[in-house]
Amino acid sequence: MKQENEKYCHECGEIINVKAEICPRCGVRQPNPQCKTEDDKSSEKRWLITILLCWFLGVFGIHRFYTGHTGIGVIQLITLGGCGIWTIIDFIILAVGEFKDANGNPIRYNF
Repeated sequence: MKQENEKYCHECGEIINVKAEICPRCGVRQPNPQCKTEDDKSSEKRWLITILLCWFLGVFGIHRFYTGHTGIGVIQLITLGGCGIWTIIDFIILAVGEFKDANGNPIRYNF
């Protein structure tokens, strides 16, 4: 049974100390939970959904609601995406991978 100061190894599943950087059983370096990894597959899915929402429903600000920017989403909804200009800008920012969600995490496609 896992204790409060223990965690499971990312690779082999062995119970190790929560501060361990390398698993003593398999020797694999453990991911740092405070560091975001670039190979997060959910980020790719979120990028695809966000860019599709921006393309098809961008004038209503739906992509902003999806990413947690509700205030800007309401403004885009009222102004119809700034008459479409704000939507185009958001689409370009999404395409180049510089769009961030409400928590500041980048939403980008990993090539």
